[in-house]
Amino acid sequence: MAQKAIREYDAKSILAKHWGEFFPEFTYAYETVLVANSKQLLDEAKNKKWLNDKPLVVKPDMLFGKRGKNDLVLFKESKPGDVSLKKATSWIDEKSSKPQDVYFSFDGDTPTGEASSDTINSFIVEPFTPHEQAQEYYISATCVGDDDMLYMSAEGGMEVEDGWQDKVTEVAFAITDTDEDIASKIKANIPKDIAQKDKENFGKFAIGFFKAYRKLNFAYLEINPFVMQDTKIELLDMVAKLDDTAGFMMVEEWGDVPYPTPFGMEAKSPEVEAIEEADAKTGASLKLTLLKPDARVWTMVAGGGASVVYADTIADLAGIEDLANYGEYSGGPTTGETKFYAQTLFDLMTRQPDPKGRGKILIIGGAIANFTDVAKTFTGIIQALDEYQDKLKKVGTKIYVRRGGPNYEKGLADIKKAADEMGLYIEVYGPDTHLTQIVKIALEKDL
Repeated sequence: MAQKAIREYDAKSILAKHWGEFFPEFTYAYETVLVANSKQLLDEAKNKKWLNDKPLVVKPDMLFGKRGKNDLVLFKESKPGDVSLKKATSWIDEKSSKPQDVYFSFDGDTPTGEASSDTINSFIVEPFTPHEQAQEYYISATCVGDDDMLYMSAEGGMEVEDGWQDKVTEVAFAITDTDEDIASKIKANIPKDIAQKDKENFGKFAIGFFKAYRKLNFAYLEINPFVMQDTKIELLDMVAKLDDTAGFMMVEEWGDVPYPTPFGMEAKSPEVEAIEEADAKTGASLKLTLLKPDARVWTMVAGGGASVVYADTIADLAGIEDLANYGEYSGGPTTGETKFYAQTLFDLMTRQPDPKGRGKILIIGGAIANFTDVAKTFTGIIQALDEYQDKLKKVGTKIYVRRGGPNYEKGLADIKKAADEMGLYIEVYGPDTHLTQIVKIALEKDL
């Protein structure tokens, strides 16, 4: 399972879209907007009356927690629930005008560790929900080993992690558990501290929550807290990750959900984002991480396990400073998908020569495929080689191939013949050569 964090706004939007399916007995107002600046908030207020009429809550929505402890939640000016649209816009202007320091760990209210600094450019704005502390609850779900786990507590809010074992009830579900099994286990494990009058509604909400987590392919889903006032629900704070390997079949359910760069991290390149977008639309796996774009050793590896082995071997034999990228193409990608992946890689590796004047090394590796047609994927690589042959020659590229699996003989023969005809340097090896031996061969010949 590949987990990708999404904004709180998008998590709430996905749940709201399917609310009637999973929570038919509950109401949820779903009054929420996502803005980058005060101007966008004022534009939203022209069409959303509640932004003008209701007291507001404003928070950054940039994939980091502890927002309250970092004093980055606006819910009061002089008292809770008195934040106007005017105050919200001025606060957004203030917090977005310069980089903010954010701490990710605290000892009580005292920050620990180093702060991460970044500019806040994404804010979620919602109505303030008047409620009593006793109406706040906690719930989350994720996968642990072979089981899905549901966590429930009668206490929600920032301090739920303190004394977790005493406050939180944990329930495990096997992948084979039916809807009836799920309902039965949840009803039998309602936290004992929940008021008797609320137990039935809490159970119904928890059942719907867990079904939504599973059927909407969340990898992690947390609401902390949610407010339950009879059958009225408000989702005050959410954290969510999607199982992006299911993205190709969840387009309608999720909508066009983005995967933003977390606070404090360098923004992804357009090329990496393009690969991620292609990955989300296929049942195959396409992954790319740029480590050092001007480095000389590039890899195009089939298989997640093999990609780790190749990266470790290159780092060991050449040094991590020579490794340009990390990633994989696997799971039976089509010829077109493989071609796109190769085109992206070749474009990146040919943009600039090696700073030390050495030729570039391209390692097309992989273990022995179980079901991926090697010849079919190599056809896509050959098409990309043909398109980029001149640029590859200009940076002195030498290509080393090691592959096994269905139709590997044809694939190796095809890529060798095509590269020779293009005048590209290439060496090909089959499964009789050790998985990482071509790394040693390539580096020794390039001395």
